[in-house]
Formats: sequence, C-alpha cells, structure tokens
Amino acid sequence: MAGVMDSVNQRTQLVGQNRLELLLFRLAGNQLYGINVFKVKEVLQCPKLTLLPRLNPVVRGVAHIRGGTLPIIDLNKATGGPGLDDLSTAFVIITEYNYRVQGFLVRSVERIVNMNWSDIHPPPRGTGRDHYLTAVTRVDEQMVEIIDVEKILAEVVPTVETITAGVIDEQTHTEAHARRVLIVDDSSVARKQVARCLQEVGVEVIAMNDGQQALNYLREMADQGDKVTDELLMMVSDIEMPEMDGYTLTAEVRNDPRLVGLHILLHTSLSGVFNQAMVKKVGADDFLAKFKPDELAQRVIDRLHALRG
Repeated sequence: MAGVMDSVNQRTQLVGQNRLELLLFRLAGNQLYGINVFKVKEVLQCPKLTLLPRLNPVVRGVAHIRGGTLPIIDLNKATGGPGLDDLSTAFVIITEYNYRVQGFLVRSVERIVNMNWSDIHPPPRGTGRDHYLTAVTRVDEQMVEIIDVEKILAEVVPTVETITAGVIDEQTHTEAHARRVLIVDDSSVARKQVARCLQEVGVEVIAMNDGQQALNYLREMADQGDKVTDELLMMVSDIEMPEMDGYTLTAEVRNDPRLVGLHILLHTSLSGVFNQAMVKKVGADDFLAKFKPDELAQRVIDRLHALRG
C-alpha cells in the first residue's frame, strides 16, 4: 500500500485549482468507489479486530493502530449491503473527518487518480444505493461512486446538533429574522445540519448543492441589479463539492466586483493548518471545521454584531 499512497504528499498542490485526487477502492462487488485523498491518513491490510459490546452493527470492531484505538466501519454494510466476509484479504482506509479518526473496511484498494472537480457530478437518481452517494464520476470509462461519508458517520456516531442554551440572546434572534444566509454543501446531511443550526439562530437559509450552482445564483442576483451584500448576511460553503469546490467558488466571488464584499465562511470536514492557509490564499473571511453548532452559530452572531456596528 505504500506505493498507492506515494502521491499523498503532493496532493496539496492541487488545492485551489478546482482539482482533487481520489483513492479508488472496491467493496463487495466490482463497482468502483472513490474517497478524496485529503481525508486519507493511511491504507493498510485489515489488522486484527477486537469486538466490543454495544457497537453499532456496521462497526466490525476496533483496531489498535499507531498507539490509538480506532473503530473500523464496514462501508459495504454501512451503505445497505452485506458485511464483507473475508477480512484476511480486506483493507482498511484510515481517515480523518471532523477531527475524528476512523477506519473504513473495504475489499480492495486500487490506485489514486487526479481529477478536476468539474468532472465530479451529483449522482443521477436511481443509482443503486443513491441515498448514500454524494457524487459520481468516470475513470477509464467506468463509473466511480463517491460515498456521502458524512451521512454514514452521522448514523454511526451521531453528533450534537443543537445550540447550547445562552449562545443566542433575544436581541440577536430578533435581528437575525431580517437576514438571509446562503449555505453550500453537497452532502444532504451536512446541509440539514447547517440549516437547522442557522434557523435556530433565526436567519433565513438558502441552500445550494455545489459551488457552480451557488455562483450562478449569486451572479443572477447581481444581474438583476440586487446588491448581494444587502441581500445576504454571509455565505457558508463546504470545500469539497462536485462541479466546483469551495476554494474555487471563493476565488470566483472575489474576482467579481459585484460580489467581492460577500462575507465567506468555509465550513468543512477538512481540518488543519494547511486549510487555514488556503482560506487566506483564496480570500475567504473565515474557516471552521465541521460540525460544531455553537461555534457555527457564534460566527453568524459575530457577523450580525459586526453589521450592527
């Protein structure tokens, strides 16, 4: 597996160019799946798993790796299929999402491919277990399905989605009702989480599925003569999205004089110092790792207070 991961160290060069690298793998059948290499920490043959009581049924056990204990999630079972039967030949993809590290059990790992986000598309309706897909693409004339990992993790390890009492005061809640926020995320689960949080603050939410859709919406608003900064309090955008990623969306907004003043918060499961550097490079105002409802609510409240003067 060392050969498969050789290019991981170069992956940061792709960010900001609307490009990504996908690690391709297979589950029970011949269907190819992909996961963004940015989320991958390591790939290894399935280690010995320890069963623990009261684990979620899709968690096949825990593994002791590099001094830590990680849950190992059977991706085939998590997406509605049967569990993988031969663990002796299976592989584990160690990933980090939302500051959590876990392993995904897969049958085989193929290779890494370099892609453009414009070649990654929303899944067509009726594509097998489509409710677990966030995007699709083609590699060597074969369909590659990209799983909505945030949906799986929300089912396996539910996160707190409510805002702590006292974060929102009555005056802020009243002010928020006159404001609208554009949210952009390809994951249906993430969109719902963000929407519920912001609606609890009191703002009206406009939701888009990808960066290109959001950019078209903003440009149409400007074409109609509307001042975008008057119409929208801010934009909260994911980074990983089909058609156009959040970095490219931000750069496009900053390059349009009619949109340049829009306050942009990049909100993503990609965490780390590198991403904060990219935020500055593309001109976003802020960065927040998913999903921390109190912190997300506070960013919106801070924006309301800034406009209050």
